[in-house]
Amino acid sequence: MTAVHGIEGLELMDRLRNFGFLLHETSRRYVHRFEQRANQISMTLPQCRVLAYLARNEGVSQSRLAELTDLEPMAMVRILDRMEADGLVERQPDPADRRARSLYLTPKAKPALDEIWRIGDLTRAETFAGIGREEREMFIDALTRVVGNLRALEDLPVSGDTSRSGTPPVAETAPARRRVRKLPVG
Repeated sequence: MTAVHGIEGLELMDRLRNFGFLLHETSRRYVHRFEQRANQISMTLPQCRVLAYLARNEGVSQSRLAELTDLEPMAMVRILDRMEADGLVERQPDPADRRARSLYLTPKAKPALDEIWRIGDLTRAETFAGIGREEREMFIDALTRVVGNLRALEDLPVSGDTSRSGTPPVAETAPARRRVRKLPVG
């Protein structure tokens, strides 16, 4: 029996049952394409994320930016050191906490951010080629709700057997509060 690989193989199997695999492959390929473009401007995906999140959260601490970008603190230090040396970000003393530093973009970061947005637009356009506006909007709406469901489950213990119904009772178990986390660039 031959192994089934790629999208063609997924089409042969139950589509809903392979949702996670399809989502992972989509993400992996999308990120790879974005990284190819970012490499052309001598940037990495983590650097792009740092600049994008910092643009929306200027004055944030280094540790908070690491949380927002889902980067390890030591990786964040290295990225910020390089970006500071390149003149894209600056660390300023935090007036409320003398041990902390607040992060800000420099004027030199604006052209880099413009390139990041352009790369994101191009990658998105390639990804959605042949898919109409209405379909794109429905897809994004559904994906946003899926992310919301998964966020609501983050702090809940994994328990119970869902094999009988096939789906867990999300509406019954989802907590009222939800974490707010901005989605990544691209």
